[in-house]
Amino acid sequence: MSAKALLATKRAELTALRTEIAQLRATIKAERAVNKETRAAIKAEKAAAREVKAAARAEKKAARIAKMEAKLLALKTGPVGTAARKAARKPSKVKVMKA
Repeated sequence: MSAKALLATKRAELTALRTEIAQLRATIKAERAVNKETRAAIKAEKAAAREVKAAARAEKKAARIAKMEAKLLALKTGPVGTAARKAARKPSKVKVMKA
């Protein structure tokens, strides 16, 4: 094989390798873009989950506060039901019994 033919084959191989490298670079670039989008989506999902958890905690806290306020109001108002009726009864007149 002559030097020119050898050089031509080497150039052809080099050109093929360059196109392969260009294709690999494009593939890597596309995969990086997909990874970036995926990470952004995961980050958004986590943020939404944190917001939902925070809202649930706030709701539970508000319910607990309302329950405690109702309990406090019940303690302030006094007895309810039969206990209230017994407490509200007027004392009966004193009956003198003859012995």
